[in-house]
Amino acid sequence: MDTYQYDINIIAPTETEADSKMQAIVTIVSCLTVQELNRLAFIVEHDPVKTALAKRYLGV
Repeated sequence: MDTYQYDINIIAPTETEADSKMQAIVTIVSCLTVQELNRLAFIVEHDPVKTALAKRYLGV
């Protein structure tokens, strides 16, 4: 599989938190398929009830 490099901006109060967010994003992207990522993004953007349920289930 090919590797592609992107420049992104992460909004965070500190560089440490931005690094932590980036590590989490890399983990999620590497573990999910394109279809799963698209579905997750759609739910987070358009379905606040499911997003709230997922956060509660995850304990956050």
